[in-house]
Amino acid sequence: MRLLITWLINTLALLAVPYLMHSVQFSSFGAALIAALVLGFVNTLIRPILLLLTLPATLLTLGLFIFIINGLMFWLVSHLVSGFYVASFWSAVGGAILYSIVSWALSTLLLKKN
Repeated sequence: MRLLITWLINTLALLAVPYLMHSVQFSSFGAALIAALVLGFVNTLIRPILLLLTLPATLLTLGLFIFIINGLMFWLVSHLVSGFYVASFWSAVGGAILYSIVSWALSTLLLKKN
């Protein structure tokens, strides 16, 4: 049940991003559901591998390169899911930052630790 709630929270966070940033758009609620699911899989499977491969760059930039990795994952999902549009790479980086902030805030408010 917690996994389903987390998925819905991430979907709501994704739906909030186009209201804060006009270069990210969704064609429907279904596209946002699918994008949240694919983003979860990409962040679970591909992101750790990229973080490991780019560890030297991450260390040299004092961790700021992780923003680029997050933007790449966001941009990748926009290319994989039809109905999810991101205008450019830098829009993807900004969208990923906004998505992370909104997702964290919603998770903090809605999920309580027992």
